[in-house]
Order: sequence, then structure tokens, then C-alpha cells
Amino acid sequence: MNKPVNVIVVTDGDMVAKKAVETAARNIGARCISASAGNPTLLNGEDLVKLIKKAAHDPVVVMLDDKGYHGRGRGESALAYIAGHPDINILGALAVASNTVETEGAHVDISVDCNGNLIDGPVDKLGRVHGYNDQTINGDTVEVLDDLKLPVVVGIGDVGKMDRADDYAFGAPLTTKALREILKRSGYDGACRN
Repeated sequence: MNKPVNVIVVTDGDMVAKKAVETAARNIGARCISASAGNPTLLNGEDLVKLIKKAAHDPVVVMLDDKGYHGRGRGESALAYIAGHPDINILGALAVASNTVETEGAHVDISVDCNGNLIDGPVDKLGRVHGYNDQTINGDTVEVLDDLKLPVVVGIGDVGKMDRADDYAFGAPLTTKALREILKRSGYDGACRN
């Protein structure tokens, strides 16, 4: 019997995020499912699981996006399906902040700010500490995260952006740091699936 595929989910999928996530995944030795990008996510959970299982090795990074949809949109629906699949082991999620208002948000274990610092709490879209007293990050594709009870949720500003601090041309340093933090906190030992 094969081991489940280890997956990191990223709650963003626009074209700027895609370039940053692809770069960051290479930086950590992960595989990125580029076809998972889209604003909103174009593939459903079943199709994404098929692609994840075909990846040459893990960890596999998958992007999911609701394009500002309130409630459970395409990205969150696909994420819930992936998280519940017996052949998938989600190591953690990169919860991306957005300007979406009136969302429940999601609790984060830690965040990477726009300067590359680890912050005990959430950040806003620009990667700045937002100063609220709660631990929730606001974004359009994060509301389902609390329900999934994932082992690690790392917050971050708008992937690939944050006033160019995370630009893929510079190696997407903030996204790379966040993905490495998920690997570290999840206890991922680097052993690939059979």
C-alpha cells in the first residue's frame, strides 16, 4: 500500500501568486501543481487529487482560490475535498490575506510578515501586522481552514506581491520562508511516498 501524498495548500492562485508559488516550491524541493492556479480555481477537488497523485515526488504544493467569493467558493470546496481524501496528507496551509471584508477568517499558528519576520499572529494583505486582538487572518479562501483542523496554518500577505518583497524575480523569499516553516512545524521528514 502506498503512503499518502504529502501536500501543502496555498489559498491564492492568481498569475502573480502562481509564479511566486512555483518559485518557492522549487526552492524547497517540492513539486507544484501549476494547473491548480486560477482566479478562481478552475479544477475541482477530484481532478486536483488525480494530478497530486501523478506528481513525481512530494511534498506537492497546490493553489486554491475563491476570487473574492463570500462563503464556500470553488477553491474552498476543492480544498475540503482534498483534505478529506484518504490518499492525501495535508502538511499545512499557507493562508493568504486579502482585502475581502465580512469573512470569518481563519486562525493562524504564525505568520511571515513583509520583512520576512515570523509573527505570532495574522498579517494583512501587505504583510503587515494588522493590530487586531484575534488570531484570524482575513482572506477569500481561508474560511474553511478552521473546519479542516490542519496541523499547521501559516499566514502571509498577498503572495508574490507585498510591495515586491515577495517577487518571484527575487526568489519569492517570503513564500519560500512560509513553506519551509510549514515543513518544519509539520514534522515532515523528507521521506517521499512510494
